[in-house]
Amino acid sequence: MSLNQATVKSATLAEAIAATRSAGIGAIGTWREPVQEVGLDDAARMLADSGLRVSSHCRSGFFTPVEGTVRRAAIDDNRRAIEETAALAAAGAPGSRAVLVLVAGGLPSGSTDLVGARGRVADALAELEPTAAAAGVQLAIEPLHPMYAADRAVVSTLAQALDLAAPFDPAVVGVVVDTFHVWWDPALPGSVARAGRERRIASYQVSDWVTPIAADPLLSRGLMGDGHIDFGPVSEAVDAAGYTGDVEVEVFNQDVWDTPADVVAERVVAAFDACVPVRRFDR
Repeated sequence: MSLNQATVKSATLAEAIAATRSAGIGAIGTWREPVQEVGLDDAARMLADSGLRVSSHCRSGFFTPVEGTVRRAAIDDNRRAIEETAALAAAGAPGSRAVLVLVAGGLPSGSTDLVGARGRVADALAELEPTAAAAGVQLAIEPLHPMYAADRAVVSTLAQALDLAAPFDPAVVGVVVDTFHVWWDPALPGSVARAGRERRIASYQVSDWVTPIAADPLLSRGLMGDGHIDFGPVSEAVDAAGYTGDVEVEVFNQDVWDTPADVVAERVVAAFDACVPVRRFDR
């Protein structure tokens, strides 16, 4: 089990590490902003001292701008994110994974060309693949729920993510299975099985789908058991597909963010134990 830093967004990296350890959770999923606040070298030292595994580094991507200054800046930033991922995973305890979570990006301003935007995501993966391979980092494409297709991610299904990953070595380009984003998909069982056959599952993330949808849809996640997702079938499918990494709890929710990190971590453990029946994982 892993506590993704987004779940305790208000905490510093040091506070997130302390909360993770105090709750008996063995791994943490890092985020770029709090890592950059302390600096990569200090962050790596903190993780090395913590004894925690690093399950992933979030997030990079945003590949959909047309060619030009903005797109070049995004590609350069992704190269920096690859370097961060390698350093943090190397600092983590045995079992750490050098996984960089990628969010594709939405439609450029004024555009309605989904096909073209997805093509630019494919082009960016091809450009970054050699850098990731040399660093020993796995790029993990995360499909987001279709309600985010316009402004955040033109990749909406696990099947789309797998199609984008298909040209590349699975050790270098994989996919993220995030319950919040994919639970609704009637094709999900087949896509998870395909991801297993292709050895593409880089990360498994869990959180619940809570209604009514928040004014900011990004904040409509909840702790497992607070919403509508049946975690059994998805978790069992991921397990059967051969995934052996940590299961990250990643919750974007203002009420959760307003709660002290150590309290959130304890609640995460209770919710995970109650709702996520994955046989081969523990804390």
